[in-house]
Amino acid sequence: MLIEIIGWIGSVMVIVAYALSMNKVISVDDKMYYGLNIIGSIFLILNTYYHHSIPSMMVNVVWVLVAFFSISRKFFFTGKKSD
Repeated sequence: MLIEIIGWIGSVMVIVAYALSMNKVISVDDKMYYGLNIIGSIFLILNTYYHHSIPSMMVNVVWVLVAFFSISRKFFFTGKKSD
């Protein structure tokens, strides 16, 4: 049951991040956008791994890696900070 709750929370987080950015409530450069995507995708990785849904899990692994690469490039290599 816990793994299902984690999966649903992850789904909601990723969808909320997308909806907020599409409606210009937050920017795709916002820390909240990165946080929702990274945490939501990690939750989805846990859920899909548990259910042996490897293709879906890999999509989320790539999603997390892209987000980590983007946030690290933005905040650690350029020195540019965002709220």
